[in-house]
Amino acid sequence: MSVKLFDLTGRTALITGSSRGLGRAMAEGLAAAGATIVLNGVDPTRLAQAAAEMRAKGHKVHEAAFDVVDEAAVIAAFNSLDAAGIEIDILVNNAGIQFRKPLVELSTEDWRRVVETNLTAAFVIGREAGKRMLPRKCGKIINIGSLMSGLGRVTVGPYTAAKAGIKALTQTMTAEWAEHGIQANAIGPGYMLTDMNKPLIENETFNAWVVGRTPSRRWGNPDELVGTAIFLASSASNYVSGQIIYVDGGMTAIL
Repeated sequence: MSVKLFDLTGRTALITGSSRGLGRAMAEGLAAAGATIVLNGVDPTRLAQAAAEMRAKGHKVHEAAFDVVDEAAVIAAFNSLDAAGIEIDILVNNAGIQFRKPLVELSTEDWRRVVETNLTAAFVIGREAGKRMLPRKCGKIINIGSLMSGLGRVTVGPYTAAKAGIKALTQTMTAEWAEHGIQANAIGPGYMLTDMNKPLIENETFNAWVVGRTPSRRWGNPDELVGTAIFLASSASNYVSGQIIYVDGGMTAIL
């Protein structure tokens, strides 16, 4: 098998929530594989710093500062990319938030906030990317799911609902777009060493549970998503669509 199957030279990837964390790791990985990167974040200062750091490594990077839950801002960002002649070949719907509280204590406002960020934003951004990919009859969409795309856990109800929705959204994108040359897939990260998980990592009881429950006996590193992201973004996955690949150290494989 030729390594050229995984070469992203000449392709442009938009990764939402990519100024730090898992999004930044995937942006770095796709850039190393040859892609031009459109970094996204809601904080323009942090976004500019991330872009500068990547450019210093020789990567070609554009910046798109917008809040993924602001539909008007999303549409404006795509219109700006159109005006600049930047075509998105690869979309990684990564932006997300977490909020932990039992269902009976959870406000509807907080439920909506998590679902809007983790699911509705992926629909809106995916729709705008899809509108532009369909006439070109090619494109790669990678939606970031979770262990919670297929499993439940206490205190993370809205997140679980949203990430289960990501799996279904990915399947629907496949049902409508696969015949037009667009592959939509999802990645389900396990417990990863990220800022969002910092309270869990620092909780000795929870940390012991993760290490004991995961066959690999450790948390995952953000850069361990890169290989799967490159595969799903590249020609190597041209007949893969509607799937969710769990990168979880084996957690979903065992009882």
